[in-house]
Amino acid sequence: MGLTRYCLACDLKDNPELIAEYIQLHQKVWPEILESIKESGIEDMEIFNIGNRLFMIMEVNDTFSFERKTEMDANNPKVQEWENFMWKFQQELPMARPGEKWILLDSIFRL
Repeated sequence: MGLTRYCLACDLKDNPELIAEYIQLHQKVWPEILESIKESGIEDMEIFNIGNRLFMIMEVNDTFSFERKTEMDANNPKVQEWENFMWKFQQELPMARPGEKWILLDSIFRL
């Protein structure tokens, strides 16, 4: 079973206090959220930050699909609570569709 890597970006509101709180919350993510991530087929996930920009790397197994993850999240009240809470900190990227948080990046170079 091979892993597939996806990279995504999201912006935070450009407010140092909110950015600091967001980072602090991600040092102790709710256990239900971690469980949901793993159950969706995500094997590894990292989020990086510079200024108000976030960059996520996900490595997923063959059971993962964005459609399945979206459906799982929609049917999980704790995930919905977490996502709604995170909107306090996040804002849409300029090219995002309404309500779209994380945007999948296109790979343009690989060594």
